[in-house]
Amino acid sequence: MHLLYLDESGSVSDPTQKHFVLAGLAVFERSTHWIETELNRIAERFAPDDPYSIELHGSPMRSGSQGWSRHPRADRTQAMIDALSIGIAKNHPGSVRLFGAVLDKQKFSGQDIAQVAFEQLSSRFDQFLGRLYREKGDKQRGLILFDKSATERRIQTLARDFKHTGHSFGVTRNYAEVPVFLDSQASRLIQLADLVAYGTFRHFEHQDSTYFDSFKHCFDSEGGVVHGLYQR
Repeated sequence: MHLLYLDESGSVSDPTQKHFVLAGLAVFERSTHWIETELNRIAERFAPDDPYSIELHGSPMRSGSQGWSRHPRADRTQAMIDALSIGIAKNHPGSVRLFGAVLDKQKFSGQDIAQVAFEQLSSRFDQFLGRLYREKGDKQRGLILFDKSATERRIQTLARDFKHTGHSFGVTRNYAEVPVFLDSQASRLIQLADLVAYGTFRHFEHQDSTYFDSFKHCFDSEGGVVHGLYQR
């Protein structure tokens, strides 16, 4: 099975922010253990005796909140870059593909921003799975995993609608089940999705490519055409 881990960055309702981002990584199920192992090694830098007490989250690590202020900022920044480089670029293209939707909120005034972003990524991941089947005979289904959020019920309803009645681009055909919502503290891959979303948000919102440069070449593509990143 191919698993798409997603998280959001930026607030739909915050008028001081221009962008909303939904982004993450698609991983074949057999690769998750090895990525988690690498991320645990990074967490061990900050808590050698209990790496699972460390949650790798972009905004707190950069700002020094939630206890991160006790660690030097240079170390925090390097850990974020290493997590993105090791967890994604090192495994690309065989195991990891990125997907992201970057929305300029002013261009979607009056629309459900979360719906627009999820529709884009749901359809693009579905097309990726269809492409694997056509080109490689890969019949594996897909599953989307989200960080727990207030949009949980809305996303599950949208997923059912996309499967049975369709969305702007057709009907999804390659999902095994409706999206699953996880506690990020229990999933290193959700934490990595958070870093992808945050790094993407920093790039488009603040023109800060410190993190984005680590993974910008890993968005799903075919024949030189990037399918995995939607930006409007």
